[in-house]
Amino acid sequence: MAGACGILGEGTPAVKIHHLVKAPENTASSIARRESWDASKPATVYITPERLPDGTHCKAATVIMRSRGCAWWWKSGCTFCGYFNDVRDDVTADDLFAQWQEAKRRTNDFEGCSMVKVYTSGTFFEDQENPPEWQELVLRETHEMGLHLIVEAQAHMCSPEKLAWVASHHPGCTVAIGLEAYDDAVLRFHVNKGFSVKTWHRAIADLRANDLRVKTYLIFKPPFMSEGDALKHTTKWLIEVAPLSDEVSINPMNIQRGTIVDRLFRNREYRPPWLWSLVEMIEQAHQPTATHEARIIVHPTAAGKIRGSHNCGACDKEVAAAIERYSVSRNLSEFKGLDCDCKAVWRTEVAADLALPTPLGTGRDRRLNRVDAMRAP
Repeated sequence: MAGACGILGEGTPAVKIHHLVKAPENTASSIARRESWDASKPATVYITPERLPDGTHCKAATVIMRSRGCAWWWKSGCTFCGYFNDVRDDVTADDLFAQWQEAKRRTNDFEGCSMVKVYTSGTFFEDQENPPEWQELVLRETHEMGLHLIVEAQAHMCSPEKLAWVASHHPGCTVAIGLEAYDDAVLRFHVNKGFSVKTWHRAIADLRANDLRVKTYLIFKPPFMSEGDALKHTTKWLIEVAPLSDEVSINPMNIQRGTIVDRLFRNREYRPPWLWSLVEMIEQAHQPTATHEARIIVHPTAAGKIRGSHNCGACDKEVAAAIERYSVSRNLSEFKGLDCDCKAVWRTEVAADLALPTPLGTGRDRRLNRVDAMRAP
């Protein structure tokens, strides 16, 4: 009977995996680190080349705010998202106003930019995360400055009333939704997204009704998915969601500290995607008849590093640069002439993943000596 109790539990309340895996509010060191951030300064501000909705090349300023963080994360959280590492739960409205002023100071009021991306590690227009008066200021000022604005939101927080309010302050701005996967089973069991494909469709309809632009995020290779399955499924999702979106941004998995994916990676049960897979996906999904002219954007974060999309090490820089160029040029000629010995290894891995029932994939470390890998604990 004692053995049975061990199997069935001791009658204590269940503990959410959220509180076991990340939840920085539970550890003294994490609290100290979080509170060490200057709440009056944004997490980061930088400028990159971009394209306006009409295709014109421009410069875009990206402002990542030091906010209270995603409301969904405080309840449960996505399996891969580590943005909670950069938040402070005591950020006030005054802090956010100060951060916005600092972002303008660093860029000289966004001089030379035609676009601004404002990210808050959550939903920009969610009132519990970000005070409405601050939301209104950002919407109004960017509109008055003639800047195209991109903000992020979760699908289930895109209420018709809120979207109408956003459109009234900045008509035609872009709302980016992290769909991640066009598959309810993947959303629930791989990503823990907190909403369904049906909810995303409803949000898209409400965005269109308010003449707001739609940007859809998809993730490449969520946890518990092999390289071959990731290539097959994400290419299919891309072709299916593109006709409903103005832009589709593919986010190749990168390992963020304290996440479930980080645990899998440290346990050698997950490998970030190959850069070759991203090239193959782009080439398969590029057909204009399939994408309805939606722009496909692929920006591999930490490309070439072990915790980001990478190949063998010798060709990473060249392949990653070609992928980045494609996101601006939309020209497949960016990939012309790309080759490396490791491409044959990638092809073999993808073929094995699709032929064998291996949910975690058949791939091994791409830069580790095989003998050392066998000796590793």
